[in-house]
Amino acid sequence: MNLSNFNLKNFFSQNRAVFAFLAFLVFAVYLNSLPNEFVSDDIPAILNNENLDNLAIIFSSPLRALRSFQPSLYFLINHFLGKSPAAFRFANICFHLLTTVTIYLIIYFLHNRTLAIFTASVMAVHPVITESVAWISGGGHTMYSFFLILSLFLYTLSTKKENYLYLSMIAFLLALIISEKAIIFPLILLAYSISYKMKPKNWKKLAILALPTLIIGLIFLAQAPGRLKWLQTSHYQEGGFIDPFLQIPIAITSYLELIFWPKNLTLYHSEMSFSQGEYLLRLIVFIVFLGIIAYSFKRNRPVFFWLSFFIISLLPTLTPFGISWIVAERYVYLGSLGIFVVIALLIQKIGQLFKNKNISYALFAIILITLSIRTIIRNADWKNQDTLWLATAKTSPSSPQNHNNLGDLYGRQGDFEKSIYHFKKAIELNPRYADAYHNLANTYAQIDNIDLAIENYQKAVEFGPHLWQSHQNLAGIYFEQEKYDLAEKEMKKAIKINPQNANLYTNLGIVCLKLNDNEKAKQAFQQALQLNPQDIRARQLLTP
Repeated sequence: MNLSNFNLKNFFSQNRAVFAFLAFLVFAVYLNSLPNEFVSDDIPAILNNENLDNLAIIFSSPLRALRSFQPSLYFLINHFLGKSPAAFRFANICFHLLTTVTIYLIIYFLHNRTLAIFTASVMAVHPVITESVAWISGGGHTMYSFFLILSLFLYTLSTKKENYLYLSMIAFLLALIISEKAIIFPLILLAYSISYKMKPKNWKKLAILALPTLIIGLIFLAQAPGRLKWLQTSHYQEGGFIDPFLQIPIAITSYLELIFWPKNLTLYHSEMSFSQGEYLLRLIVFIVFLGIIAYSFKRNRPVFFWLSFFIISLLPTLTPFGISWIVAERYVYLGSLGIFVVIALLIQKIGQLFKNKNISYALFAIILITLSIRTIIRNADWKNQDTLWLATAKTSPSSPQNHNNLGDLYGRQGDFEKSIYHFKKAIELNPRYADAYHNLANTYAQIDNIDLAIENYQKAVEFGPHLWQSHQNLAGIYFEQEKYDLAEKEMKKAIKINPQNANLYTNLGIVCLKLNDNEKAKQAFQQALQLNPQDIRARQLLTP
């Protein structure tokens, strides 16, 4: 298409039927996800987040302000619609639709209308990206991917109209403040310019991108040690260097497997241990894949770009420093586009070889229907916590996180034998798993096995110094045993970790009363009321 004569309004008017079709696909496959509940990270991030409606917190520091796009969006949703899972999930679906439409735009201009429909439609329904759409906490990937692809499209327009370059830069910066993973955009532009011979009218203005990219990149790089520490303390990942010769071939081949055969979709890709023969096979596939990229550089530059796009988009998650999961489906939301374009090219090529376009259309329809059914089925796994953990158990039997989740599930159902089994299994798989020790201790406390409860609470705080709840529960046990000095000691440890919790001060005051230390009790109750003036217990106990 002649970009110099491009008019966005006219283009949308001429392609209304296509956009309606893409919207139908997106909402058809994700409609059954709307009634789903908050699950996993959604619960602390949204449901139990007391600061969700606090704009002052969102902009309380330059770094928070820099990352304010998603919190601000959540603020608006919560303000107008409340903590409705459907409302937050609907936002994800809308961003996914915007991404799908933008993909149609860019492929239309770079190739043709048919290829654009094929590619955008596969993106709309493919189950590998369900985690980024149906899971609210995965929505950041749909958001930054939309702005990044929009930036690439606007960059294409800038080759004919310079003003679009400014819009491209704005879209890129929005992607970057949503996710640091957008930092790979300059590499995408380089491969893009080489492959499609796209050059903006003013390279100097494009170079302006380098400065904010460098600054924001350095800010995010400085956060890497904190990210690593958080993963080690909150998710109990092992630190240390990951061999890239193992990590990268396994990750890339796993993503390709999930794209071409999306059967074993899971939140926790824990089955990453392979025999020597299995690893060798994956290494061969990886080398062949790189060979195809190299070969296409000479023979087919568009194929080279889109396969490179797949690899480049994953680079932030392929670091050897353990700051990301080896494989997570949300990571491949953006990069899957590269594979989808190549698949669409192959479908179109088959029709050309047989000199019958209907073959391409039939093959496309079969793929689209099959993928749509798989996505609808996958959405059901995210219905609630219980369905998610049971579904994950089928595909990730060696995940300590999921065994911990199953222990919670069976505990809530009153099946304490199964609950204890799964907590113990989580600890067997990860002996440093503090949350599992804490939950196991809770279960033992429920069945009045107090000695084992104390033992496991102590293990929990040994491996998880942040677990103030374990100190609080230990204090409760010692209080019941009339060991008030030990109860005071544990309660003070809990307060040191979580000094803004009014309830802890109230409990400390009650312990101090048992120790006949009325002055300390009074101070504790006053502190509780200072933090929470509505604390009825503290007010009643403070009043003579």
